[in-house]
Amino acid sequence: QVQLVESGGGLVQAGGSLRLSCAASGSIFSINYMGWYRQAPGKQRELVASITSASSTNYLDSVKGRFTISRDNAKNTVYLQMNNLQPEDTAVYYCTMTVKTIVAPQITYQYWGQGTQVTVSS
Repeated sequence: QVQLVESGGGLVQAGGSLRLSCAASGSIFSINYMGWYRQAPGKQRELVASITSASSTNYLDSVKGRFTISRDNAKNTVYLQMNNLQPEDTAVYYCTMTVKTIVAPQITYQYWGQGTQVTVSS
């Protein structure tokens, strides 16, 4: 099994910064895709940023220029640096990864973190 553990959420004033981390552990053979989603109350979950094993990145238009996704393959960890946070960024943030396990490297599984709350006050 694989577990994703997130950290770094919290309460910040508008214009402030936070850095989210998500570390994967378990029977990992390889990780291709890593991403961050968010879900605000009453809204659908949306993709915020993603990064592939080739370090190709993709961002939600509203966070471009403010958020940066990165990964540390040696640590099986993905980060989301969030700068100039705004109240509309308030949401629960979830990390996700597509993983091949040692036991069954021919199969790709998608795993999710438990979510971390980000609250931005105006």
